[in-house]
Amino acid sequence: MLTVQSFCFNPFQENTYLIINETKHCWIVDPGMHNDKESQLLFNYIAQNELTPQAIINTHAHIDHVLGVNAVKEKYGIPFFLHELELSILQSAGNSAMLFGIPLQSVPVQDGWIKENEPLRLGNEFLEVRFAPGHSPGSIVFYNAQDHWVISGDVLFYGSIGRTDLPGGNYDTLMHSIQTQLLSLPSGTKVYPGHGPATTIGEEAAHNPFLNREA
Repeated sequence: MLTVQSFCFNPFQENTYLIINETKHCWIVDPGMHNDKESQLLFNYIAQNELTPQAIINTHAHIDHVLGVNAVKEKYGIPFFLHELELSILQSAGNSAMLFGIPLQSVPVQDGWIKENEPLRLGNEFLEVRFAPGHSPGSIVFYNAQDHWVISGDVLFYGSIGRTDLPGGNYDTLMHSIQTQLLSLPSGTKVYPGHGPATTIGEEAAHNPFLNREA
C-alpha cells in the first residue's frame, strides 16, 4: 500500500507530496519549499515518521514545483527525476524566479528521466506514469491503481484545469490529456492536484465547468 502525505508551500500555494510505502521508504513529489522554515517542516515530518527518502519525482518543472529540489538533494543525497521534455522549463527556472521575485540560488540539475508507460517502483509497489502535456510540454501524472489515487500536478484541479498561457502550454493538448489520461480512470479515483484541495475523477467529470459544459 502506498499512502500520500501533502504539504502546501511557497507563495503559489503549491502542493508537495510524500508517497510512502509500508516499509517507510518514500518519494518526494514536486518539492516546492521556498525558505528554510518550509524545508524544516518537511524534514521534521520525515524524521519524526522515520521515513527514508529514495528520490524526487516531479510532475513538471515550473518554478513553484522545483523551489525545494536543491534543499532535498542536499539533505538526503537523493536523485531528481522528471520527464525529458521538461528540460527547457527546468533550465528557465532562474529567469522565472527573478520574474516573480523569488530567491533561487541555483537551478536544480536533473539526475535522470521519467518515461511515460514505464512504472516507477518503490519497494514492492508501483506507480503508473501517464504522459499528460498541455500545461507544460512534459507534464506527467502518477497513478496508483491499487490504492485508487492519482497525483495530477497542474493538469487537473478541483473545479479547474491547468493554465495553458505559459511557455510550452497548449489548451487543446491539455484537454486531450485530461480526457485520455485522467477522465479514463475510475470515477472513485482520488485526485491530488498541484494546487488546492483533493477531489475525485467522478467529481470533476460531473461538475468541473471546464470539462462539463452543462455544469
